[in-house]
Amino acid sequence: MKKRPGKLAIIALAVALVGAGWLVHFFYGWYGPGPLGKETAFVVPAGASLGSVAPQLEREGVVASAATFRARARLLGGKEPIKAGEFTIPAGASGSLVLRILQGQEGVTQRLVTVPEGMPSIMVRERLLAQPLLTGPVGDIAEGSILPDSYDFQRGEPRAAVLARMQKAMDRTLTELWAGRAKDTVAKTPREALILASIVEKETGKPSERKMVAGLYSNRLRTGMLLQADPTIIYPITKGKPLGRRIRQSEIQAVNGYNTYTMTGLPEGPITNPGRDSIEAVLHPAQTKALYMVADGTGGHVFADTLQQHNANVAKWFAIRRARGEL
Repeated sequence: MKKRPGKLAIIALAVALVGAGWLVHFFYGWYGPGPLGKETAFVVPAGASLGSVAPQLEREGVVASAATFRARARLLGGKEPIKAGEFTIPAGASGSLVLRILQGQEGVTQRLVTVPEGMPSIMVRERLLAQPLLTGPVGDIAEGSILPDSYDFQRGEPRAAVLARMQKAMDRTLTELWAGRAKDTVAKTPREALILASIVEKETGKPSERKMVAGLYSNRLRTGMLLQADPTIIYPITKGKPLGRRIRQSEIQAVNGYNTYTMTGLPEGPITNPGRDSIEAVLHPAQTKALYMVADGTGGHVFADTLQQHNANVAKWFAIRRARGEL
Protein backbone atom coordinates (compact mmCIF):
# COMPACT_ATOMS: atom_id res chain seq x y z
CA MET A 1 0.00 0.00 0.00
CA LYS A 2 1.47 3.33 -1.15
CA LYS A 3 2.11 5.98 1.43
CA ARG A 4 0.27 9.21 0.77
CA PRO A 5 2.43 12.34 0.60
CA GLY A 6 2.30 14.42 3.70
CA LYS A 7 0.82 17.87 3.92
CA LEU A 8 4.27 19.53 4.05
CA ALA A 9 5.36 17.72 0.89
CA ILE A 10 2.25 18.90 -0.94
CA ILE A 11 2.88 22.47 0.17
CA ALA A 12 6.51 22.26 -0.89
CA LEU A 13 5.49 20.94 -4.28
CA ALA A 14 2.93 23.70 -4.70
CA VAL A 15 5.49 26.32 -3.76
CA ALA A 16 7.96 24.83 -6.21
CA LEU A 17 5.37 24.86 -9.01
CA VAL A 18 4.42 28.44 -8.25
CA GLY A 19 8.08 29.43 -8.16
CA ALA A 20 8.76 27.67 -11.43
CA GLY A 21 5.76 29.34 -13.00
CA TRP A 22 6.92 32.72 -11.75
CA LEU A 23 10.39 32.13 -13.16
CA VAL A 24 8.93 31.11 -16.52
CA HIS A 25 6.76 34.22 -16.51
CA PHE A 26 9.69 36.41 -15.43
CA PHE A 27 12.02 35.14 -18.15
CA TYR A 28 9.35 34.92 -20.84
CA GLY A 29 8.32 38.48 -20.07
CA TRP A 30 11.90 39.54 -20.78
CA TYR A 31 12.79 37.40 -23.79
CA GLY A 32 9.34 36.76 -25.26
CA PRO A 33 7.36 39.06 -27.61
CA GLY A 34 6.35 42.43 -26.22
CA PRO A 35 3.04 44.30 -26.61
CA LEU A 36 4.11 46.87 -29.23
CA GLY A 37 1.75 46.60 -32.19
CA LYS A 38 3.78 48.42 -34.85
CA GLU A 39 7.26 49.78 -35.38
CA THR A 40 7.70 53.08 -33.59
CA ALA A 41 10.29 55.79 -33.02
CA PHE A 42 11.25 56.40 -29.40
CA VAL A 43 13.27 59.42 -28.26
CA VAL A 44 15.50 59.35 -25.18
CA PRO A 45 16.38 62.91 -24.13
CA ALA A 46 19.86 63.83 -22.96
CA GLY A 47 20.45 62.95 -19.31
CA ALA A 48 17.55 60.49 -19.11
CA SER A 49 17.84 57.26 -17.12
CA LEU A 50 16.11 53.93 -17.53
CA GLY A 51 13.90 54.75 -14.58
CA SER A 52 12.79 58.05 -16.11
CA VAL A 53 11.96 56.61 -19.56
CA ALA A 54 10.28 53.40 -18.39
CA PRO A 55 6.89 55.09 -17.73
CA GLN A 56 7.00 56.58 -21.23
CA LEU A 57 7.73 53.12 -22.65
CA GLU A 58 4.62 51.86 -20.88
CA ARG A 59 2.47 54.79 -22.07
CA GLU A 60 3.52 54.22 -25.68
CA GLY A 61 2.81 50.48 -25.44
CA VAL A 62 6.41 49.40 -25.85
CA VAL A 63 6.36 47.45 -22.55
CA ALA A 64 3.42 46.14 -20.55
CA SER A 65 4.63 47.48 -17.19
CA ALA A 66 7.26 50.08 -16.36
CA ALA A 67 7.91 48.53 -12.96
CA THR A 68 8.44 44.97 -14.20
CA PHE A 69 10.53 46.23 -17.13
CA ARG A 70 12.84 48.04 -14.69
CA ALA A 71 13.04 44.99 -12.43
CA ARG A 72 13.89 42.62 -15.26
CA ALA A 73 16.39 45.11 -16.71
CA ARG A 74 18.21 45.32 -13.35
CA LEU A 75 18.47 41.54 -13.02
CA LEU A 76 18.91 40.45 -16.64
CA GLY A 77 19.96 43.51 -18.66
CA GLY A 78 23.50 44.21 -17.53
CA LYS A 79 24.94 47.50 -16.31
CA GLU A 80 25.29 49.38 -19.63
CA PRO A 81 23.44 52.74 -19.36
CA ILE A 82 20.90 53.87 -21.92
CA LYS A 83 21.91 56.53 -24.45
CA ALA A 84 20.27 59.71 -25.63
CA GLY A 85 18.96 59.67 -29.17
CA GLU A 86 16.15 58.53 -31.42
CA PHE A 87 15.64 54.78 -31.71
CA THR A 88 13.50 52.58 -33.92
CA ILE A 89 11.72 49.86 -31.93
CA PRO A 90 10.17 47.05 -34.02
CA ALA A 91 6.71 45.61 -33.43
CA GLY A 92 6.64 42.89 -30.79
CA ALA A 93 10.09 43.79 -29.44
CA SER A 94 10.94 41.86 -26.30
CA GLY A 95 12.02 43.67 -23.15
CA SER A 96 15.53 42.41 -23.74
CA LEU A 97 15.59 43.87 -27.26
CA VAL A 98 14.10 47.18 -26.11
CA LEU A 99 16.88 47.58 -23.56
CA ARG A 100 19.60 46.69 -26.09
CA ILE A 101 18.17 49.29 -28.46
CA LEU A 102 18.11 51.99 -25.77
CA GLN A 103 21.69 51.09 -24.87
CA GLY A 104 22.64 51.92 -28.47
CA GLN A 105 23.55 48.37 -29.43
CA GLU A 106 21.08 48.33 -32.34
CA GLY A 107 18.13 50.18 -33.81
CA VAL A 108 19.70 53.66 -33.60
CA THR A 109 18.08 56.14 -35.98
CA GLN A 110 20.82 58.33 -37.42
CA ARG A 111 19.75 61.66 -38.83
CA LEU A 112 22.27 63.63 -40.85
CA VAL A 113 22.64 67.12 -42.24
CA THR A 114 25.30 67.22 -44.94
CA VAL A 115 27.47 70.17 -45.93
CA PRO A 116 29.20 69.42 -49.27
CA GLU A 117 32.66 70.78 -49.93
CA GLY A 118 32.44 74.33 -51.24
CA MET A 119 28.95 75.10 -49.89
CA PRO A 120 28.89 78.77 -48.80
CA SER A 121 27.63 79.69 -45.37
CA ILE A 122 24.46 81.35 -46.66
CA MET A 123 23.38 77.98 -48.10
CA VAL A 124 24.40 76.09 -44.96
CA ARG A 125 22.11 78.38 -42.98
CA GLU A 126 19.27 77.70 -45.41
CA ARG A 127 19.87 73.96 -45.07
CA LEU A 128 19.73 74.11 -41.28
CA LEU A 129 16.55 76.21 -41.36
CA ALA A 130 14.93 73.80 -43.82
CA GLN A 131 15.46 70.78 -41.53
CA PRO A 132 12.06 70.40 -39.79
CA LEU A 133 13.36 68.10 -37.04
CA LEU A 134 15.71 70.79 -35.71
CA THR A 135 14.53 73.61 -33.48
CA GLY A 136 15.35 77.23 -32.79
CA PRO A 137 16.91 80.00 -34.84
CA VAL A 138 20.31 80.27 -36.43
CA GLY A 139 21.84 83.63 -37.30
CA ASP A 140 24.33 84.62 -39.96
CA ILE A 141 27.23 82.19 -40.25
CA ALA A 142 30.79 83.38 -40.77
CA GLU A 143 32.14 82.29 -44.15
CA GLY A 144 34.76 79.57 -43.91
CA SER A 145 33.86 78.68 -40.32
CA ILE A 146 32.25 75.30 -41.14
CA LEU A 147 34.01 72.07 -42.04
CA PRO A 148 32.12 70.33 -44.87
CA ASP A 149 30.99 66.91 -43.65
CA SER A 150 27.87 64.98 -42.59
CA TYR A 151 26.72 65.76 -39.04
CA ASP A 152 24.30 63.66 -37.04
CA PHE A 153 21.61 65.28 -34.94
CA GLN A 154 18.71 64.33 -32.71
CA ARG A 155 15.07 65.14 -33.26
CA GLY A 156 14.32 68.44 -31.56
CA GLU A 157 17.97 69.47 -31.20
CA PRO A 158 18.66 73.22 -31.48
CA ARG A 159 20.06 74.34 -34.83
CA ALA A 160 22.62 76.41 -32.96
CA ALA A 161 23.99 73.24 -31.34
CA VAL A 162 24.48 71.52 -34.71
CA LEU A 163 26.15 74.66 -36.10
CA ALA A 164 28.50 74.75 -33.10
CA ARG A 165 29.65 71.18 -33.88
CA MET A 166 30.29 72.13 -37.51
CA GLN A 167 32.38 75.12 -36.47
CA LYS A 168 34.26 73.19 -33.80
CA ALA A 169 35.16 70.59 -36.44
CA MET A 170 36.64 73.33 -38.67
CA ASP A 171 38.61 74.86 -35.79
CA ARG A 172 40.00 71.45 -34.85
CA THR A 173 40.88 70.51 -38.44
CA LEU A 174 42.51 73.83 -39.27
CA THR A 175 44.61 73.68 -36.10
CA GLU A 176 45.70 70.13 -36.88
CA LEU A 177 46.63 70.82 -40.52
CA TRP A 178 48.35 74.11 -39.75
CA ALA A 179 50.63 72.33 -37.27
CA GLY A 180 51.79 69.97 -40.03
CA ARG A 181 52.16 72.59 -42.80
CA ALA A 182 55.02 72.49 -45.28
CA LYS A 183 57.73 75.12 -44.99
CA ASP A 184 57.03 76.43 -48.49
CA THR A 185 53.38 77.24 -47.96
CA VAL A 186 52.60 80.82 -48.91
CA ALA A 187 50.06 81.16 -46.09
CA LYS A 188 51.43 83.15 -43.18
CA THR A 189 48.52 82.43 -40.82
CA PRO A 190 45.77 79.81 -40.50
CA ARG A 191 43.25 82.39 -41.73
CA GLU A 192 45.28 83.04 -44.88
CA ALA A 193 45.35 79.28 -45.46
CA LEU A 194 41.57 79.19 -45.07
CA ILE A 195 41.04 82.06 -47.53
CA LEU A 196 43.30 80.56 -50.18
CA ALA A 197 41.78 77.12 -49.66
CA SER A 198 38.33 78.57 -50.31
CA ILE A 199 39.53 79.84 -53.70
CA VAL A 200 41.09 76.47 -54.53
CA GLU A 201 37.82 74.78 -53.53
CA LYS A 202 35.78 76.93 -55.92
CA GLU A 203 38.25 76.86 -58.80
CA THR A 204 38.42 73.11 -59.38
CA GLY A 205 35.97 70.26 -59.12
CA LYS A 206 38.71 67.67 -59.58
CA PRO A 207 40.30 66.45 -56.34
CA SER A 208 43.45 65.49 -58.23
CA GLU A 209 43.99 69.14 -59.25
CA ARG A 210 43.75 70.77 -55.85
CA LYS A 211 47.47 70.79 -55.05
CA MET A 212 48.31 72.01 -58.57
CA VAL A 213 45.81 74.87 -58.34
CA ALA A 214 47.16 75.70 -54.88
CA GLY A 215 50.69 75.71 -56.30
CA LEU A 216 49.68 78.03 -59.14
CA TYR A 217 48.02 80.57 -56.83
CA SER A 218 50.94 80.33 -54.41
CA ASN A 219 53.27 81.28 -57.27
CA ARG A 220 51.09 84.26 -58.15
CA LEU A 221 51.04 85.47 -54.56
CA ARG A 222 54.82 85.20 -54.27
CA THR A 223 55.41 87.21 -57.47
CA GLY A 224 52.75 89.84 -56.76
CA MET A 225 50.55 88.87 -59.69
CA LEU A 226 46.79 89.30 -59.58
CA LEU A 227 45.11 86.04 -58.64
CA GLN A 228 42.28 86.69 -61.13
CA ALA A 229 40.01 84.01 -59.66
CA ASP A 230 36.49 84.29 -61.09
CA PRO A 231 34.75 83.06 -57.91
CA THR A 232 36.10 86.11 -56.05
CA ILE A 233 34.14 88.33 -58.46
CA ILE A 234 30.93 86.41 -57.81
CA TYR A 235 31.12 86.23 -54.01
CA PRO A 236 30.24 89.88 -53.24
CA ILE A 237 27.27 89.62 -55.61
CA THR A 238 25.67 86.35 -54.41
CA LYS A 239 27.51 85.50 -51.15
CA GLY A 240 28.71 82.34 -52.87
CA LYS A 241 25.51 81.15 -54.51
CA PRO A 242 25.68 80.33 -58.26
CA LEU A 243 25.53 83.47 -60.38
CA GLY A 244 23.35 81.83 -63.03
CA ARG A 245 24.76 83.92 -65.86
CA ARG A 246 28.02 85.14 -67.32
CA ILE A 247 30.10 87.62 -65.36
CA ARG A 248 29.65 91.18 -66.63
CA GLN A 249 32.57 93.40 -67.57
CA SER A 250 31.50 95.92 -64.94
CA GLU A 251 31.71 93.15 -62.31
CA ILE A 252 35.21 92.19 -63.44
CA GLN A 253 36.28 95.80 -62.96
CA ALA A 254 34.52 96.26 -59.60
CA VAL A 255 36.74 97.34 -56.73
CA ASN A 256 35.94 95.69 -53.40
CA GLY A 257 37.54 93.52 -50.75
CA TYR A 258 37.12 90.30 -52.72
CA ASN A 259 37.64 90.90 -56.46
CA THR A 260 41.10 89.53 -57.23
CA TYR A 261 40.96 91.06 -60.74
CA THR A 262 41.34 94.55 -59.26
CA MET A 263 43.52 93.84 -56.21
CA THR A 264 46.72 91.96 -55.47
CA GLY A 265 46.96 89.47 -52.64
CA LEU A 266 44.21 87.51 -50.97
CA PRO A 267 40.60 88.63 -50.54
CA GLU A 268 39.57 89.99 -47.17
CA GLY A 269 37.92 86.70 -46.22
CA PRO A 270 36.99 83.20 -47.41
CA ILE A 271 34.53 82.88 -50.29
CA THR A 272 33.15 79.49 -49.22
CA ASN A 273 33.62 76.69 -46.72
CA PRO A 274 36.60 74.68 -48.00
CA GLY A 275 37.01 70.98 -47.29
CA ARG A 276 39.91 69.36 -45.53
CA ASP A 277 41.62 68.38 -48.80
CA SER A 278 41.65 71.96 -50.13
CA ILE A 279 43.15 73.25 -46.89
CA GLU A 280 45.77 70.52 -47.02
CA ALA A 281 46.52 71.40 -50.67
CA VAL A 282 47.29 75.00 -49.71
CA LEU A 283 49.54 73.88 -46.86
CA HIS A 284 51.28 71.30 -49.10
CA PRO A 285 51.09 72.79 -52.62
CA ALA A 286 52.44 71.12 -55.73
CA GLN A 287 55.99 72.04 -56.70
CA THR A 288 55.28 73.80 -59.99
CA LYS A 289 56.20 76.86 -62.03
CA ALA A 290 52.68 77.21 -63.39
CA LEU A 291 51.18 80.69 -63.37
CA TYR A 292 48.21 80.17 -65.70
CA MET A 293 45.36 77.74 -66.19
CA VAL A 294 42.37 77.39 -68.45
CA ALA A 295 39.53 74.89 -68.64
CA ASP A 296 40.21 71.79 -70.73
CA GLY A 297 36.59 70.86 -71.51
CA THR A 298 36.47 67.87 -69.14
CA GLY A 299 35.91 69.73 -65.88
CA GLY A 300 39.63 70.11 -65.31
CA HIS A 301 42.31 72.55 -66.39
CA VAL A 302 45.41 72.86 -68.56
CA PHE A 303 48.28 74.56 -66.77
CA ALA A 304 51.01 76.73 -68.26
CA ASP A 305 54.24 78.31 -67.03
CA THR A 306 54.32 81.16 -69.55
CA LEU A 307 51.80 83.52 -71.09
CA GLN A 308 52.64 82.23 -74.56
CA GLN A 309 51.76 78.66 -73.53
CA HIS A 310 48.61 79.92 -71.83
CA ASN A 311 47.42 81.81 -74.91
CA ALA A 312 47.79 78.63 -76.97
CA ASN A 313 45.76 76.70 -74.38
CA VAL A 314 43.08 79.40 -74.38
CA ALA A 315 42.82 79.16 -78.18
CA LYS A 316 42.24 75.41 -77.90
CA TRP A 317 39.55 75.97 -75.25
CA PHE A 318 37.72 78.48 -77.44
CA ALA A 319 37.85 75.98 -80.31
CA ILE A 320 36.23 73.38 -78.06
CA ARG A 321 33.49 75.81 -77.05
CA ARG A 322 32.84 76.78 -80.68
CA ALA A 323 32.52 73.12 -81.59
CA ARG A 324 29.95 72.75 -78.82
CA GLY A 325 27.97 75.72 -80.09
CA GLU A 326 28.65 77.75 -76.95
CA LEU A 327 30.15 80.71 -78.86
